[in-house]
Amino acid sequence: MTEKADLTAVLDRAAEGGRITPEEALELYRHAPLHALGQAADAVRRRRYAGTEHIATYIIERNINYTNSCVTACKFCAFYAAPKSDKVWTRDLDDILRRCAETVELGGTQIMFQGGHHPDYGVEYYEEHFAAIKAAYPQLVIHSLGASEVEHMARISGVSAEDAIRRIHAAGLDSFAGAGAELLPERPRKAIAPLKESGERWLEIMELAHRLGVESTSTMLMGTGETNAERIEHLRMIRDVQDRTGGFRAFIPYTYQPQNNALKGRTQATLFEYLRLIAVARLFLDNIAHIQGSWLTVGKEVGQLSLHYGADDLGSIMLEENVVSSAGAKHRSNRMEIIDLIRRSGRVPAQRTTTYEHILVHDDPANDPVDDHVVSHLSSTAIEGGTAHPELKILSTS
Repeated sequence: MTEKADLTAVLDRAAEGGRITPEEALELYRHAPLHALGQAADAVRRRRYAGTEHIATYIIERNINYTNSCVTACKFCAFYAAPKSDKVWTRDLDDILRRCAETVELGGTQIMFQGGHHPDYGVEYYEEHFAAIKAAYPQLVIHSLGASEVEHMARISGVSAEDAIRRIHAAGLDSFAGAGAELLPERPRKAIAPLKESGERWLEIMELAHRLGVESTSTMLMGTGETNAERIEHLRMIRDVQDRTGGFRAFIPYTYQPQNNALKGRTQATLFEYLRLIAVARLFLDNIAHIQGSWLTVGKEVGQLSLHYGADDLGSIMLEENVVSSAGAKHRSNRMEIIDLIRRSGRVPAQRTTTYEHILVHDDPANDPVDDHVVSHLSSTAIEGGTAHPELKILSTS
């Protein structure tokens, strides 16, 4: 175990903007006092955002899940259905465009288009759908998919990953959402997603996308049985690519949800582990601008706390989301509540764009929005009652 004085020196260096090694990051994650860890991470955030350090952001978006048919069968997933199952469903283009229209009406600026690895959906499917969305709603940013979907669609269409990226980008994809990262180190990735591409391949495709001018976010799934060292290795793998490309806009860790999937909740990440990871990520990922707290998986109070552990963004009021909800994430919110959560954390809320520009800064509570229409999960297959029933009593404080 590292001596306390050594940990303090590493924390001080990181807080002052110095780069820390993976070994030092692991020691901090394992042993640094929680309060000191949070203080150092918050110091880094304040320095990076000097002048706007009093602001924390959110976005209004919709995650349109276009099909649950999937050949990958990840063990942590409660959303997918085997392609020949009678539980398979697919949204038609008219349904998808209607959901885009609702998003625009509610002030949403971003679409996340995510679903299963359908055995018949190649590059052409995504070209058609992205082009249709952009033609009808050019103001919507399509921030969607990830390297796993690229690998799959390229294989289905018999083209290279580079060709697939170029084509869907030309059709309307603005940036990748970093989907499918899960855990990048080999052992935990094979344990939970044995049919997916390797972590190294996932990063190769993201690096290729960055070089083709398509930026992305990066994500991490915590709590499926990975070790502390493997969590830090995941961060190292991302940081190395970011050193070369600068294409990751944000890092977004979230926690495994234990219901309705093959892992059956045998392992989970604690809320303290999550907060420590947020803080270490802010210290270690010195080349990634934004760290996002995940209120959807850890709850609103912990999401709020993440803003004191290095996070500068509280994610989205997600008008629709089915994947982690299917696995038991039942936290719901609305725009007014997210604004209040940020404000009660001592920060000024601001609605942002996909690229983190501020659309509206809520610096005066007297001017806050007062409508209650912008709610998360207004249409979801993951809740009782099916889809498109905003009248359901799905908001809760739990």
